[in-house]
Amino acid sequence: MEDNENSTTTYLQAKNTALRLIARAEQCVQGLTFKLERRGYDAHCINTVISELTEENLLNDLRFAQLWLESRMRLTRTPQRLLASLCGRGIDRKDAEAAFRKVFDEETELALLKRFVKKTRQKARQGKSEETVRSLKYLLNGEGFSPQVIRRYFEE
Repeated sequence: MEDNENSTTTYLQAKNTALRLIARAEQCVQGLTFKLERRGYDAHCINTVISELTEENLLNDLRFAQLWLESRMRLTRTPQRLLASLCGRGIDRKDAEAAFRKVFDEETELALLKRFVKKTRQKARQGKSEETVRSLKYLLNGEGFSPQVIRRYFEE
């Protein structure tokens, strides 16, 4: 009986800890799992808490990914690096790409591309050779910018 009470108490403590962390900032499954592990909760307890919070939609990796991307929009990064960073935080690639499509419409992606080009100091539209333009297009494609945004950039 006492073991069951300890288990219930531990579970409630873990859930309260998780709720406090979620109240402070949006969390992803992997990040919250890591934080609960660091606080000494066992795997079974953590899995139970994570499952319940996910069912209650208090923990949602897609929402986390969207908010994370929105918070980094102003930084000069590329789609490829943003997606890699999200995946590094435990977000499934499919969820990361879905979040990217929701957050980055064509105008937002174009602004990101322009910041990237400016940061890398490539001046493809200012009298540079056709080879340089081709090289820049290749670089932008490799960094994950969409073909329509790359085309639009060079048309402007």
